[in-house]
Amino acid sequence: MFEYDFMRNAFGAATMVAILAGCTGYFLVLRAQTFAGHALAHVGFAGATGAVLVGISPLWGFLLVTLAGGVGMGLLGERLEGRDVAIGIVLAVSLGVGLLFLHFFTSYAAQATALLFGNLLGVDTATLEILAVLAAVSLAALALLSRPLLFASLQPELAEAKGVSLRLISVLYLAIVAIATAECAQIVGVLLVFGLMIAPAAAAQRLCNALATGVLLSVVFALADAWVGLALAYYTDWPSSFWIIALSGLTYLAATLPRPVRD
Repeated sequence: MFEYDFMRNAFGAATMVAILAGCTGYFLVLRAQTFAGHALAHVGFAGATGAVLVGISPLWGFLLVTLAGGVGMGLLGERLEGRDVAIGIVLAVSLGVGLLFLHFFTSYAAQATALLFGNLLGVDTATLEILAVLAAVSLAALALLSRPLLFASLQPELAEAKGVSLRLISVLYLAIVAIATAECAQIVGVLLVFGLMIAPAAAAQRLCNALATGVLLSVVFALADAWVGLALAYYTDWPSSFWIIALSGLTYLAATLPRPVRD
């Protein structure tokens, strides 16, 4: 299957996105902000379809709107907690706005399906280069932010007392999550981003408590789900998004199974 350019591009994109999703998703689960990735994906759908409407790449529209949404969520801070109803309404409205934009250009029905469910096998070289740059910038920013982010996540009161700006940390981190969400949507789609970003990270946290090991395990799970899912999609001709998300779910399920207690 590596004889085909589209498969090599797909594996390259899946690798970069899985690494980014594994790293950012770990902190999402740790901070109990898993709904944020799901919310940003839905908000980004409106941006992507709006970009299609005006004739630019949906990736840029998705990225700009998710960045704005991530920064907005970060600025809201604690006021966002416990607002599931309000967030859910925003998600529904975002999808509705996206569908309204597509209504004006019915010829983009196939592109809408790709936005909703992903089209990993359709990643071209230009998109692959953009994903590589975004992933590199996001991972570098996350590495720089990791120490204060961990401090603010585990002991927010003490971190604030030590002079750490919880709001600034939240804004910067959710901006990184926004980029990761935009990347994940390119391979699994808006509706399935939640699975790829959260399931491997949640499985890793079920199996170990150490930060470095947990992040590494989260990345390994995400990579395995993406690579095996792509291979299965090639040999079965089933959608790659289905296989990747199904494997992510099975990974989490396996991590939750009771393990034998050693004497």
